[in-house]
Amino acid sequence: GLCPMDYGSKPADGGHLNMSLREKQDLNLSNDLMDLVRPYIGSAEFIDGKQRFCLWIDKDSFGRAQSVPAILQRIEGVRKFRQKSTKGPTQDAAKTPYAFAEVRYGERAQQIAPFIIPIHTSENREFLPVGVLPTGSVVSNAAFGLYDAPFWHMALIASRLHLVWIAAVCGKLETRYRYSNTLGWNTFPVPTLTEKNKADLTTCAEEILLAREAHFPATIADLYDPEKIPDNLRQAHDRNDEALERIYIGRRFKNDTERLEKLFEMYTKMTTKSGVRARV
Repeated sequence: GLCPMDYGSKPADGGHLNMSLREKQDLNLSNDLMDLVRPYIGSAEFIDGKQRFCLWIDKDSFGRAQSVPAILQRIEGVRKFRQKSTKGPTQDAAKTPYAFAEVRYGERAQQIAPFIIPIHTSENREFLPVGVLPTGSVVSNAAFGLYDAPFWHMALIASRLHLVWIAAVCGKLETRYRYSNTLGWNTFPVPTLTEKNKADLTTCAEEILLAREAHFPATIADLYDPEKIPDNLRQAHDRNDEALERIYIGRRFKNDTERLEKLFEMYTKMTTKSGVRARV
Protein backbone atom coordinates (compact mmCIF):
# COMPACT_ATOMS: atom_id res chain seq x y z
CA GLY A 1 0.00 0.00 0.00
CA LEU A 2 0.93 3.64 -0.33
CA CYS A 3 2.04 5.70 2.66
CA PRO A 4 -0.41 8.43 3.69
CA MET A 5 0.24 11.90 2.34
CA ASP A 6 -0.67 14.99 4.35
CA TYR A 7 -0.32 18.73 4.18
CA GLY A 8 2.82 20.15 5.76
CA SER A 9 2.80 21.60 9.28
CA LYS A 10 0.66 24.68 9.87
CA PRO A 11 2.28 27.51 11.85
CA ALA A 12 -0.68 29.90 12.53
CA ASP A 13 2.06 32.17 13.84
CA GLY A 14 1.48 35.63 12.35
CA GLY A 15 4.88 35.16 10.68
CA HIS A 16 6.81 35.03 13.97
CA LEU A 17 8.05 31.43 13.77
CA ASN A 18 9.46 31.63 10.25
CA MET A 19 12.33 33.72 8.96
CA SER A 20 14.75 34.51 6.15
CA LEU A 21 18.38 33.38 6.07
CA ARG A 22 19.43 36.85 7.25
CA GLU A 23 17.05 36.72 10.20
CA LYS A 24 18.33 33.25 11.07
CA GLN A 25 21.92 34.55 11.07
CA ASP A 26 20.87 37.54 13.19
CA LEU A 27 19.72 35.14 15.94
CA ASN A 28 23.42 34.28 16.31
CA LEU A 29 22.70 30.91 17.91
CA SER A 30 25.41 28.87 19.60
CA ASN A 31 26.07 25.39 18.22
CA ASP A 32 24.04 23.67 20.93
CA LEU A 33 20.94 25.69 19.91
CA MET A 34 21.23 25.32 16.11
CA ASP A 35 18.70 22.47 16.13
CA LEU A 36 15.96 24.94 17.11
CA VAL A 37 15.95 26.37 13.57
CA ARG A 38 15.05 24.19 10.58
CA PRO A 39 14.73 24.65 6.80
CA TYR A 40 11.08 25.56 6.16
CA ILE A 41 9.91 24.68 2.67
CA GLY A 42 6.61 25.03 0.84
CA SER A 43 5.76 24.89 -2.86
CA ALA A 44 7.38 28.23 -3.80
CA GLU A 45 10.57 27.59 -1.82
CA PHE A 46 10.98 24.15 -3.35
CA ILE A 47 10.25 25.12 -6.98
CA ASP A 48 12.15 28.43 -6.98
CA GLY A 49 14.97 27.40 -4.63
CA LYS A 50 14.17 30.10 -2.05
CA GLN A 51 15.55 29.73 1.45
CA ARG A 52 13.23 30.03 4.44
CA PHE A 53 13.70 28.79 7.99
CA CYS A 54 11.52 28.30 11.03
CA LEU A 55 11.80 27.86 14.76
CA TRP A 56 11.04 24.23 15.57
CA ILE A 57 10.56 23.95 19.31
CA ASP A 58 8.70 21.40 21.41
CA LYS A 59 8.04 21.14 25.13
CA ASP A 60 11.41 19.39 25.65
CA SER A 61 13.49 22.03 23.85
CA PHE A 62 11.50 25.02 25.12
CA GLY A 63 13.72 25.34 28.20
CA ARG A 64 16.82 25.79 26.02
CA ALA A 65 15.00 28.20 23.69
CA GLN A 66 14.21 30.51 26.62
CA SER A 67 17.89 31.40 26.90
CA VAL A 68 17.62 33.48 23.69
CA PRO A 69 15.76 36.80 24.14
CA ALA A 70 15.13 37.17 20.36
CA ILE A 71 13.42 33.75 20.30
CA LEU A 72 11.31 34.62 23.36
CA GLN A 73 10.23 37.82 21.60
CA ARG A 74 9.07 35.80 18.58
CA ILE A 75 7.21 33.33 20.80
CA GLU A 76 5.42 36.20 22.55
CA GLY A 77 4.42 37.53 19.10
CA VAL A 78 2.88 34.15 18.28
CA ARG A 79 0.98 34.06 21.58
CA LYS A 80 -0.58 37.49 20.96
CA PHE A 81 -1.43 36.62 17.35
CA ARG A 82 -3.20 33.39 18.35
CA GLN A 83 -5.08 34.98 21.25
CA LYS A 84 -6.65 37.47 18.81
CA SER A 85 -7.86 34.70 16.47
CA THR A 86 -11.59 34.05 16.06
CA LYS A 87 -10.89 30.32 15.63
CA GLY A 88 -11.12 28.16 18.76
CA PRO A 89 -8.25 25.77 17.87
CA THR A 90 -5.94 28.72 17.14
CA GLN A 91 -6.82 30.35 20.47
CA ASP A 92 -6.09 27.02 22.20
CA ALA A 93 -2.70 26.92 20.47
CA ALA A 94 -1.83 30.21 22.24
CA LYS A 95 -1.04 27.99 25.26
CA THR A 96 1.92 26.52 23.35
CA PRO A 97 3.09 29.54 21.34
CA TYR A 98 6.58 28.09 20.83
CA ALA A 99 5.21 25.28 18.59
CA PHE A 100 3.43 25.10 15.26
CA ALA A 101 -0.36 25.00 15.64
CA GLU A 102 -0.55 21.75 13.64
CA VAL A 103 2.52 19.51 13.68
CA ARG A 104 2.28 16.87 11.00
CA TYR A 105 5.13 14.51 11.76
CA GLY A 106 5.81 14.89 15.42
CA GLU A 107 8.43 13.00 17.37
CA ARG A 108 10.79 11.94 14.59
CA ALA A 109 11.06 15.34 12.88
CA GLN A 110 14.82 15.46 13.37
CA GLN A 111 15.50 12.10 11.72
CA ILE A 112 13.17 12.30 8.70
CA ALA A 113 14.07 13.51 5.20
CA PRO A 114 10.53 14.23 3.96
CA PHE A 115 9.27 14.12 0.39
CA ILE A 116 7.62 17.35 -0.77
CA ILE A 117 4.86 17.59 -3.37
CA PRO A 118 3.80 21.11 -4.37
CA ILE A 119 0.05 21.80 -4.36
CA HIS A 120 0.11 23.79 -7.60
CA THR A 121 2.34 23.17 -10.59
CA SER A 122 2.45 24.67 -14.08
CA GLU A 123 0.60 22.72 -16.76
CA ASN A 124 3.66 23.25 -18.98
CA ARG A 125 5.75 20.86 -16.91
CA GLU A 126 5.90 17.32 -18.22
CA PHE A 127 6.34 15.83 -14.74
CA LEU A 128 5.09 16.63 -11.25
CA PRO A 129 7.93 18.25 -9.28
CA VAL A 130 8.40 15.94 -6.30
CA GLY A 131 11.59 16.02 -4.25
CA VAL A 132 13.36 14.94 -1.10
CA LEU A 133 14.24 17.61 1.46
CA PRO A 134 17.28 17.64 3.75
CA THR A 135 16.79 15.62 6.95
CA GLY A 136 14.99 17.64 9.60
CA SER A 137 13.33 20.01 7.09
CA VAL A 138 9.82 21.21 7.87
CA VAL A 139 7.30 21.03 5.02
CA SER A 140 5.00 24.05 5.22
CA ASN A 141 1.25 23.74 4.80
CA ALA A 142 1.68 25.29 1.32
CA ALA A 143 2.71 21.81 0.11
CA PHE A 144 2.08 18.13 0.78
CA GLY A 145 4.54 15.94 2.62
CA LEU A 146 5.27 12.22 2.74
CA TYR A 147 7.07 11.22 5.91
CA ASP A 148 8.99 7.98 6.39
CA ALA A 149 7.90 6.83 2.92
CA PRO A 150 9.94 4.29 0.94
CA PHE A 151 11.88 5.79 -1.94
CA TRP A 152 9.88 4.07 -4.70
CA HIS A 153 6.96 6.38 -3.82
CA MET A 154 8.91 9.18 -5.50
CA ALA A 155 9.14 7.13 -8.72
CA LEU A 156 5.33 6.90 -8.78
CA ILE A 157 4.75 10.62 -8.20
CA ALA A 158 7.41 11.66 -10.75
CA SER A 159 5.91 9.49 -13.49
CA ARG A 160 3.95 10.48 -16.58
CA LEU A 161 1.23 8.06 -15.40
CA HIS A 162 0.72 9.99 -12.18
CA LEU A 163 0.67 13.35 -13.96
CA VAL A 164 -2.09 12.27 -16.38
CA TRP A 165 -4.06 10.84 -13.42
CA ILE A 166 -3.77 14.11 -11.47
CA ALA A 167 -4.73 16.13 -14.57
CA ALA A 168 -7.83 13.94 -15.01
CA VAL A 169 -9.09 13.68 -11.43
CA CYS A 170 -7.90 16.72 -9.48
CA GLY A 171 -8.91 19.58 -11.75
CA LYS A 172 -6.99 22.80 -12.18
CA LEU A 173 -6.64 26.20 -10.57
CA GLU A 174 -6.75 28.62 -13.52
CA THR A 175 -4.40 26.65 -15.81
CA ARG A 176 -2.20 25.03 -13.18
CA TYR A 177 -2.52 21.45 -12.00
CA ARG A 178 -3.87 21.33 -8.47
CA TYR A 179 -2.57 18.34 -6.53
CA SER A 180 -4.81 16.64 -3.99
CA ASN A 181 -3.78 13.96 -1.51
CA THR A 182 -7.34 12.62 -1.15
CA LEU A 183 -8.47 12.85 -4.79
CA GLY A 184 -5.17 12.14 -6.51
CA TRP A 185 -2.82 10.16 -4.27
CA ASN A 186 -5.24 8.00 -2.29
CA THR A 187 -7.05 6.99 -5.49
CA PHE A 188 -3.96 6.30 -7.66
CA PRO A 189 -4.19 2.70 -8.91
CA VAL A 190 -0.91 0.82 -8.40
CA PRO A 191 -0.41 -2.87 -9.27
CA THR A 192 0.94 -5.21 -6.60
CA LEU A 193 4.68 -4.54 -6.59
CA THR A 194 7.30 -7.22 -6.02
CA GLU A 195 10.44 -6.47 -4.01
CA LYS A 196 12.31 -6.40 -7.35
CA ASN A 197 9.82 -3.83 -8.75
CA LYS A 198 10.32 -1.65 -5.66
CA ALA A 199 14.11 -1.92 -5.92
CA ASP A 200 14.01 -0.97 -9.64
CA LEU A 201 11.75 2.03 -8.96
CA THR A 202 13.96 3.11 -6.05
CA THR A 203 16.94 3.17 -8.43
CA CYS A 204 14.90 5.19 -10.95
CA ALA A 205 13.99 7.78 -8.29
CA GLU A 206 17.62 8.03 -7.18
CA GLU A 207 18.70 8.56 -10.80
CA ILE A 208 16.24 11.45 -11.17
CA LEU A 209 17.71 13.11 -8.07
CA LEU A 210 21.29 12.54 -9.27
CA ALA A 211 20.43 14.02 -12.68
CA ARG A 212 19.08 17.15 -10.94
CA GLU A 213 22.13 17.42 -8.68
CA ALA A 214 24.41 17.43 -11.73
CA HIS A 215 22.94 20.87 -12.55
CA PHE A 216 23.27 22.42 -9.08
CA PRO A 217 22.34 25.22 -8.32
CA ALA A 218 19.61 25.15 -11.02
CA THR A 219 16.14 25.30 -9.44
CA ILE A 220 13.23 22.94 -10.08
CA ALA A 221 11.66 25.77 -12.13
CA ASP A 222 14.80 25.93 -14.29
CA LEU A 223 15.20 22.18 -14.69
CA TYR A 224 11.58 21.46 -15.61
CA ASP A 225 11.12 24.31 -18.07
CA PRO A 226 9.96 22.23 -21.09
CA GLU A 227 12.22 24.25 -23.40
CA LYS A 228 15.29 23.65 -21.25
CA ILE A 229 14.96 20.29 -19.49
CA PRO A 230 18.50 18.80 -19.51
CA ASP A 231 19.04 15.61 -21.52
CA ASN A 232 20.25 13.58 -18.52
CA LEU A 233 17.14 14.53 -16.51
CA ARG A 234 14.77 13.69 -19.36
CA GLN A 235 16.56 10.35 -19.79
CA ALA A 236 16.24 9.60 -16.06
CA HIS A 237 12.48 10.29 -16.29
CA ASP A 238 12.26 8.12 -19.42
CA ARG A 239 13.89 5.23 -17.55
CA ASN A 240 11.48 5.77 -14.66
CA ASP A 241 8.45 5.75 -17.00
CA GLU A 242 9.76 2.69 -18.82
CA ALA A 243 10.26 0.74 -15.58
CA LEU A 244 6.86 1.73 -14.16
CA GLU A 245 4.81 1.24 -17.32
CA ARG A 246 6.31 -2.22 -17.87
CA ILE A 247 5.01 -3.14 -14.41
CA TYR A 248 1.50 -2.01 -15.49
CA ILE A 249 1.25 -3.55 -18.99
CA GLY A 250 4.59 -5.14 -19.90
CA ARG A 251 5.55 -2.32 -22.30
CA ARG A 252 5.42 1.48 -22.66
CA PHE A 253 1.98 3.00 -23.16
CA LYS A 254 1.38 4.43 -26.65
CA ASN A 255 -0.13 7.71 -25.40
CA ASP A 256 -1.95 9.41 -22.53
CA THR A 257 -5.35 8.10 -23.67
CA GLU A 258 -4.11 4.55 -23.24
CA ARG A 259 -2.58 5.48 -19.87
CA LEU A 260 -5.91 6.84 -18.60
CA GLU A 261 -7.92 3.90 -19.94
CA LYS A 262 -5.70 1.49 -17.98
CA LEU A 263 -5.78 3.61 -14.81
CA PHE A 264 -9.57 3.96 -14.86
CA GLU A 265 -9.99 0.24 -15.55
CA MET A 266 -7.79 -0.50 -12.49
CA TYR A 267 -9.56 2.17 -10.42
CA THR A 268 -12.96 0.63 -11.17
CA LYS A 269 -11.74 -2.82 -10.07
CA MET A 270 -10.09 -1.32 -6.99
CA THR A 271 -13.24 0.53 -5.86
CA THR A 272 -15.57 -2.37 -6.67
CA LYS A 273 -13.39 -4.76 -4.69
CA SER A 274 -13.23 -2.46 -1.70
CA GLY A 275 -16.97 -1.79 -1.84
CA VAL A 276 -16.42 1.92 -2.41
CA ARG A 277 -18.41 3.47 -5.23
CA ALA A 278 -16.24 5.15 -7.86
CA ARG A 279 -16.52 8.88 -7.37
CA VAL A 280 -13.85 10.05 -9.76
